[in-house]
This record gives sequence, structure tokens and C-alpha cells, in this order.
Amino acid sequence: MRFATHLLVWQLACVIAVVGVCTAVFTWLGVQQLRAEAESSALGIARTVATDGDVRRAVEQISAQSAAPTAAALRGGPLAELAGEVEDTTGALFVVITDDRGIRLAHPDPQRLGEVVSTSFAEALAGRETVSWEAGTLGESARAKVPVFAPGTRVPVGEVSVGFARASVFDDLPPLLIGVGVAAAAALLIGALVSALIRRRLEALTLGVQPEELAALVQNQAAVLDGVGEGVLAYTPDRVVTVANASAARLLGIPEPVGLHIDDLPLPAELRAAISGVDSANVRGQEPLIVGDRVVFVDTRPVTRSDRDLGRVAVIRDRTDIVRLSDRLDTVSTMTGALRAQRHEFSNRLHVAAGLIDAQRIAEARDYLSDGSTTRDAADTSIPIDEPFLRSLIEAKSIEADERGVRLTMSEASLVLGEVAAAEDIASVLGNLVDNAVRAAVASPAPRWVEVELLDDADTLVITVADSGGGIADPSRLFERNAERTDLAPDAVHGRGIGLPLVREIADRLGGDVRLVDAGGTGSGAVFSARLPRTMKVRTTSDVEDE
Repeated sequence: MRFATHLLVWQLACVIAVVGVCTAVFTWLGVQQLRAEAESSALGIARTVATDGDVRRAVEQISAQSAAPTAAALRGGPLAELAGEVEDTTGALFVVITDDRGIRLAHPDPQRLGEVVSTSFAEALAGRETVSWEAGTLGESARAKVPVFAPGTRVPVGEVSVGFARASVFDDLPPLLIGVGVAAAAALLIGALVSALIRRRLEALTLGVQPEELAALVQNQAAVLDGVGEGVLAYTPDRVVTVANASAARLLGIPEPVGLHIDDLPLPAELRAAISGVDSANVRGQEPLIVGDRVVFVDTRPVTRSDRDLGRVAVIRDRTDIVRLSDRLDTVSTMTGALRAQRHEFSNRLHVAAGLIDAQRIAEARDYLSDGSTTRDAADTSIPIDEPFLRSLIEAKSIEADERGVRLTMSEASLVLGEVAAAEDIASVLGNLVDNAVRAAVASPAPRWVEVELLDDADTLVITVADSGGGIADPSRLFERNAERTDLAPDAVHGRGIGLPLVREIADRLGGDVRLVDAGGTGSGAVFSARLPRTMKVRTTSDVEDE
């Protein structure tokens, strides 16, 4: 049995039980009310008869006689006639009048006159009224017994007993039971309808999933959400976060994101737009985003069930290690390319020297090998710094640029006294700025050049890159993510994708900045500057001595 059906059965059983108890209580109260009304009516009639002056005088006279009255003397007497009239008028089962010896002076059955009553009359002769249900010669009845006092005194000289038959008392019970039954049936109907509506509402809220299935879903959800490395963030169509695993909280830097509105999440605008599905590129997880010191990709998908919009789920993938490894591979690739170019050039020089030697032109071969003007090496780049990583990177970029017809040099004002402490970040920023500058120079007329200046101040590295390109046409859109833009000129070289925005995000994460110093454009190229705190380590005296 499905849980919803099981719940409906239990609800109906509960309603039936409640209605049954209420029906029984109301029926019992109705019976008690009818009994009380019959007893009250009997008591009222008995009091009226007992206080009648003629009754009091007649009973006193009979009680004062030493001999008991005979049935013949009582039959048709005034007391018998009075009792008969009261019975006819009130519908009572009987009106019995007795003297102080309990002898019936009036009774519905004339044959019972002159006999002692079958029930106790002691309480009445003691001056007390009683109401009870008793069985007498006429059957069970609700009866009241009231003392008859002698005229002008409080001395009991007899009693008046009035009773109503049980059947007559409960004449009004069937209509009462019918009313209670109708009310009970109406209550059951309402309860059944409400139970059905609750069942339907429950199935709508749970999308038809039963509680036992919900329990399994919760277990599976916990296993899946806590068992994957990606961050999972789900929110309703109202953009309120309902699910966030530990990885999502860690990557976003928000301890308790559940219950918060997407717009209230303390996140960068681009990341919030990606999570909410506004950024179409990030919805497909195509562009990297910076969150603190992490590089993440966001993949957002809508969630529906039975054509009902349930919100969206954002999968946040941490790609920091991959991006750092990619930057390292780019640097290695650049240096490998430089070594390849040097190997080719060295091989060519060997072939030329071997040819001169084979031709017995030894002096020319010696002059060729010693001619520094034909040797493209690091000396051509005029690198005035000794830091190994920066020097190697500039040398590699210089050889790459030379292959494309661009001369890359370093400013004589460059001065680096510390050591590189964040090679990946420096390689990403410096490499991106130099590559953009080389592309800009290639697209410009000769002479084509790129100049780099490096300065360090404690743990901060300042990078300045200038080129001979055509400058920046629209500086206001330089740092936009342009992966989806279609308005770029064919010769645009700065800000063509995610390079400059990513470089700026890296600098922002480090507490620095990347800015356009000079847009150029009139016979001169652009000048960029980057300030990268926490990327250098100050050399100590022992470090210099070790070298």
C-alpha cells in the first residue's frame, strides 16, 4: 500500500473513531437530558397535587381514621377523580396518593385502591422529596414522590407519587438520534474529503514520491553531494538556495548558503550571474572565474519534473590546480620553443661551419663562428636582471617574439632584487601581457618591438609592458569577457577573450591591480602596468652568499 493511501486510511479511521465517540457522547447526553426532563416534570406535577388544599384535607382526614379505608369507599372518590384528571391532562403513567400508612387513596387501577404501595414511602413521610427510576406494579418509570402535609402544618400525612412510563420518556429519542446520525455522517463526509485533499496536496508537494522513496532520496543525495569533489548549489524558482554541499560552501567561501537568496550571496557579480544562469557562457561552464584564491568553472542547468519548474542546479568545479598546471605547461612550452629555435639555429650554424671547413675555408669558418652579430642568444635581449625564473621567461618570450619578427627587450631601468615566490601567478600575468603586446606589434608596421620593465618592492612585483602596435580603440571594454562578443575588429589583439579579465582577477586576488597606462593609437602602442603583491620573496644575505 502506498503511503498516501495508507495515510488516507489512517485519517479516515481516526475521523470515524472521533465521530463515533462524539455520537456516543451526544446520544448519552440526550438520554440523560430526556431522563432529567421526565423526572423534573414528575416532580413538578407531584408538588402541584401535593399542595392542593382539597388533597391535603382529604388525606389528613383519612390518615386520622383508625381503620383503613376500603377500595369501595375510595373508588370514585374525590381523590381518585382528581388523580385521573391529572393523568389525562399531563400524560403521566400514574398519579398515586397515599395516607401516612402507605395505603393507596388514588391509583389508575381501581383494583389497587386500599392496598399498600409497592415502593417505599418512608422518605416522603419524613418530609423529603425524592426522584428516581423504579419498577412498580405499572412497570419501570421515572417517578417523583412528594410528601402531603396537613393543612397549616409541616406534618406529613401522606404522599403523592407521579410517574412517567419509560417509553413515553424516550419518545423524543429517535429524532435526536437521527439528528446526531446526520451530523456524524456529515462529519465523516467532510473528514473523507479533507483526507482526500490532504493526500492530493501531499502527492503534489512530493511530486508523487512516497516517504520511503524520499528517505532513499535523502540518503542518495547525502552520498552523492558529499561524495563528489565539485560544489553543488541548488535553488528554487524564487532563487532561494535549498541545497549546498560542503564543497560548494568551501569554494564559495560561504559557511551556510542554504536559505539565502542568490542576490544576497556575498559573491562577485560575474560569479553570481553565472550561478543564476544570466551569463550564457558560464551557464555552459566555458569560462573560468576567480573566487578568492581559486579558479572555478560554473555549469548551470534547469531542473524540471513533469513540466514543472523546480529551479536550477549549479555545479561549481575547482580547476585551480589544472589552471596552475596549464600555466606551468605554457611556460615550459614557451621555454621549449625557445630551446627548439636555438637548436635549429645552432644546427644551421654547424652546417654552415661544416661546409666552410669542407671547402677548406678555415679562416672564414672561424670568423663565422666567432661573429657575435649572427648569434641570437640571450645577450640580444639585454636582460638586466639575474632572477632565474624571470630571466628564463623573458628569454623564452624574446625568442618566440623574434620568430614572429618582433624584438622584445627589457628596459634598462628594470631592477629585481628578490626571488619569485608565486611563479604561476607571475607567469600568467606577465605571459599574457607580453603575448598581447607581441600580437599587437605583429599587426603594426615595422619596426616591431615590445619593451618590458620589471621592478620589485619588498614582496610586490611591478610589471610594465609597452608595444609598437596600433593602440586600444575602446579602452572602456578592454577588461570585459569577450568570448561571446561579435563586435571585435579583425585586428583586435588586446582583450580578445578571457586573458585580460583573468589577469585582472588574479591581480585583484593578490591585492594588486592591472591597468591600462596609455591606450596609444597615434603612431604608438599601448602601455599596460600590473602590480602583484605577495609574489616576491626578499633575498637575505645568506641567500646571496649561497649563490
